[in-house]
Amino acid sequence: MVFGVILAVITVCMLVGTILQATYFRSNKEEIEPYGQMVDVYDGQMHVYKMGSGKETIVLLPGMGIGLPSADFGPLMRRLSEKYTVICVEYFGVGFSSQTQRARTSENYVDEIRTALKSAGVEAPYILMAHSVSSVYSEYYAAKYPDEVGAIISLDGTSTAYIGADMPGFVKSLLGVAKFQQAIGFTSIVAPIATNKGNLLSIGYTEKEISDLIYYAGFSMNDNTLEQIASTTDYIKDTNKLTYPGNVPYFKIISKKTYETKNSQIKITPQEYQKQHLARIGEQANYEILEGTHFIYLNNVERISEITDEFLSGVK
Repeated sequence: MVFGVILAVITVCMLVGTILQATYFRSNKEEIEPYGQMVDVYDGQMHVYKMGSGKETIVLLPGMGIGLPSADFGPLMRRLSEKYTVICVEYFGVGFSSQTQRARTSENYVDEIRTALKSAGVEAPYILMAHSVSSVYSEYYAAKYPDEVGAIISLDGTSTAYIGADMPGFVKSLLGVAKFQQAIGFTSIVAPIATNKGNLLSIGYTEKEISDLIYYAGFSMNDNTLEQIASTTDYIKDTNKLTYPGNVPYFKIISKKTYETKNSQIKITPQEYQKQHLARIGEQANYEILEGTHFIYLNNVERISEITDEFLSGVK
């Protein structure tokens, strides 16, 4: 009887959560207007958000699992836009962008970035400022189209020198659990509880950005993003096969936590992981280690801006 009562309570909670997700949470999310421009790209639309009007163009590319990059990069975009034209590109399946039937490969990500920027009237060359796995796509972009990339600034980017094991099939199958949690409203209910609003306000986020991030956090899992997660090793392999161009300057901003914390999935030390990556890039690779987590741009807006100015001044 006790088991039956517990099961009934869980079932009711899941039913209520599913209804809230499909009605209340979805309705609030869909009321949010795109911050920038929606452009046609192949079988869907991508969101391109612009700030500033500087001579040099910085293109911000998000890491995995960010529901609304155009809001997540808000404080950094505002600071950089004081001097540069700053563009945030949201991939298919991310933020305001639609989903796509195209395979999630490094080649397609780069092709879609290029197409979205050109459709939005943003002309090359670009300074690619890429977080996490987007650093892999940026290297692929530079190797394929070096004339379009003025420089790369990696925000705690994934190494293209270390190729780990492919994600086991049973682990890939578990990724569907994230979609189930989303469908029953679990992530939408947890998001506002897990968000430290006071801290976000203190580091430069607006009330609207925080609210929008919370709503989009409950809808970040879809077929495109799950395929991206499952295919990370493939992206690294594809990019590793290409030689990084010697004429594209590179700066890597590394989080101290990433640099000092052992990753059980990586068989070498975190220091060697970074060393191998910088060696693969070549002599033009520069780096700096900053206090903070993998989301290094959250509490380092000023220093990232300073590094950008110093680095691009040297590039000139």
